[in-house]
Amino acid sequence: MPMQPAKTYTVDEARIKLEYYCAYQERCHGEVVEKLRSMRMIPEAIDLIVVHLLEHNFLNEERFACSFARGKHRIKYWGKIRIVNELKFRNISQYNINTALKEISPEEYLSNFHKLADHHWELMPDRDTLKKRKKFCDFLLRKGFESNLVYEKVRDLESGQ
Repeated sequence: MPMQPAKTYTVDEARIKLEYYCAYQERCHGEVVEKLRSMRMIPEAIDLIVVHLLEHNFLNEERFACSFARGKHRIKYWGKIRIVNELKFRNISQYNINTALKEISPEEYLSNFHKLADHHWELMPDRDTLKKRKKFCDFLLRKGFESNLVYEKVRDLESGQ
C-alpha cells in the first residue's frame, strides 16, 4: 500500500486550526510552535501565525501559567516546586511563574498538602517505619512539596501513632 503524502496546510488553514487548538485548552508558545512544526509549516509562516494568535488573545503565556498552576495543584496535587520546574521547562518567564503561584492561596495549598499526606500515609501498608517514612517522603517530594513541610508532616504522623 503506498504511503499517503503528509497533509500540507496553507497559512490560513493552519491559522484556523491553531485557533481551535488554542481555544480548546490554554497553550504555551512552545506547544504552539511544536504543533506548527508537526504540520510542516515554514519558519516564516510559524512566526506569522504565532503573532496572529498573540494579537487575537488565543495565546497568552500569563493566562497559560495561571491555568497550569491552578490545575496541577487542584487536580494532581502538585506542590510549588514541581509546578515551578514544569513551567521553567516550558520556558515560561519568571514573572509569569510568580503570577501563577499567586493563583494558589496559602490556605488551599496547606489544606491540599495535608489531605494528600494523610491519605497517602493511611494507604501505605509498610510496617517497617524507616521504609514507610522514606517512601512517604519520596512521594511528597516527587509531588513537589517543600522538604520542611514534608519532614514536619512525617514527624507529626509518626508521633500521632
